[in-house]
Amino acid sequence: MEKVIIIRYAEIHLKGKNRGYFERAFAANMEKSLKGIRHEIRRQSGRYLVEKFDDGEVDKIVKKLTKVFGMHSLSVGYQVNSDMDEIFAAACEVSDKFGSFKVETHRADKKFPLKSPQISAAIGGRLLDYNKNLKVDVHEPEFVINIDVRENGKTLVFNKFIKCADGMPVGTAGRGLLLLSGGIDSPVAGHMIAKRGMKVDCLHFHSYPYTNMQARQKVIDLAQILSEYTCGIRLSIISVKEIQEEIHKHCNGAYMVTILRRFMMRLAERLAKKDGDQCIITGESLGQVASQTIEGMTSSNSVIESLPVLRPLCGFDKNEIIERSRAMGAYDVSIRPYEDCCTVFLPDYPIIKPKLEDVIAEEAKLDIERLLDSAFATLEVKEY
Repeated sequence: MEKVIIIRYAEIHLKGKNRGYFERAFAANMEKSLKGIRHEIRRQSGRYLVEKFDDGEVDKIVKKLTKVFGMHSLSVGYQVNSDMDEIFAAACEVSDKFGSFKVETHRADKKFPLKSPQISAAIGGRLLDYNKNLKVDVHEPEFVINIDVRENGKTLVFNKFIKCADGMPVGTAGRGLLLLSGGIDSPVAGHMIAKRGMKVDCLHFHSYPYTNMQARQKVIDLAQILSEYTCGIRLSIISVKEIQEEIHKHCNGAYMVTILRRFMMRLAERLAKKDGDQCIITGESLGQVASQTIEGMTSSNSVIESLPVLRPLCGFDKNEIIERSRAMGAYDVSIRPYEDCCTVFLPDYPIIKPKLEDVIAEEAKLDIERLLDSAFATLEVKEY
């Protein structure tokens, strides 16, 4: 009897002749997730088995695997020979000690002498004899013992289905650059787009010393949380302190956030082209703050020369975003009370519906190319 973890993938099963490409990416991501933990991963008829791990590492392995995009569910169970005595022994191991149960059997091996209902009835009867604290309830059982008789002479026996991240394997849908702030929204946006199979790099803008090192560390912590879902992540950091000082000195203060966003977009596109990213991703939600009106987004987009800008949260309200932030484990970090660069020189009444011609006129007061070059020269890169 061997303890195994049974992996079931999500949308990959919908793929046709190119399914192998997605399966290979999925297997590679699982390997990256379990790096440093002794294990073997083996493909078996539309599912994967994690084998040969230390029993004490099960919880750690499960925690890591549930964050791998492309995985629908997993179960911890046993693999035994397709023999009724061995199947019963495994069923005893996965059974709860008390309560009502039923046995469900899937018989892929049609050569096995008993049919699925017969296997279920036989194992269920033996369990009742073995443990008098159990009772059968085929309609509303407290737990289910699952038996999967495979074509290779082996049978999988398990109890629970553990829900996983679903989606598509990271790396199968291109590469994008996420503008990562220290707030709630942008990590959720990165998580959502990674779930669709995109490899995510991150770019953070800071204004040290106007913002403190705790604000910087918060972003690093958020990138590390996101990296658990993306099989590693690259975080680039650029200072926009000088840009903000120049806007504050020369431009109408009401346009501070609008103009700063345009500089951020220009810098993001420059970095994306340098690193091979195919799009820019933001955490903007329509109407959430002054810079996230359709006019503000139009102003930001107008400086982008060739890359698409993806806004996964555009139609979400704040409660929906917070719920997703909690689910991915980022919320408690995001609400740490350290402000990001967007709060520096923040006007009392920022422009809400900027006219593009007015924005361009204000921006003309600045040496745009010099400021972009100066900011880009502060680039730092970290890998997690």
